[in-house]
Amino acid sequence: MVDDRLPSKSNRKDIADFLNKVSSMPSIRPDTNRGRLIFAMDATASREPSWRQACHIQGQMFDVTQTLGVLDIQLCYYQGFNVFEVCHWCGDSDSLRQQMTAVRCLSGHTQIRKILQHTLHETKRNKVDAVVFVGDCMEEDEVLLYRLAGQIGLLNVPIFVFHEGDEPRAAKTFRKIARLTGGAYCYFNIGSADLLRTLLQAVAVYAVGGRMALEDYSKKKSDAVKQLANQLKRG
Repeated sequence: MVDDRLPSKSNRKDIADFLNKVSSMPSIRPDTNRGRLIFAMDATASREPSWRQACHIQGQMFDVTQTLGVLDIQLCYYQGFNVFEVCHWCGDSDSLRQQMTAVRCLSGHTQIRKILQHTLHETKRNKVDAVVFVGDCMEEDEVLLYRLAGQIGLLNVPIFVFHEGDEPRAAKTFRKIARLTGGAYCYFNIGSADLLRTLLQAVAVYAVGGRMALEDYSKKKSDAVKQLANQLKRG
């Protein structure tokens, strides 16, 4: 199990050490032609409209990877009072859609820590290629989140954070989580469904085909996808 205790105080040197280690990690993943992606979402009440939006566009993550290999996705989410759910892995859009449409967003606090802990546990059992996290706020101890993100970075599992809204504390924390894991951060809002769809497709391409596949994909797509690929290069 992952150590769940809160640190007594911020240790900036530890965070800096994690950043340095992650920045020197190799970028090439094994060529298995099968990607495993954790799709983690905030299902608290404020995200009900965006959850419905994501239900409509998630299937295209599978469609765009068909020529590259097989994509397996595991949905996990938090909601309500201390509820954290992990669904079974699925390899088709219909199964994922059924899982997502069965969820009802409920008021509660964020539980990003549990997403990061689950990612550590899952990838130690069977390598996870990438994590998508979609959320709008952060109500936790950021230093603990950075510690967990650093551990995930050392396992070479990038987290792609899609931040809905402009809450400043969440933006700062989400950017650092992406950086610590060698992933990428992107802001979106309820009116940018096309952007979210395109970027989720790009992450799916990365999960199955690795960084080179994402770079090839980005050449044909929008500036936002190119920026996503460039963030990975810098990581």
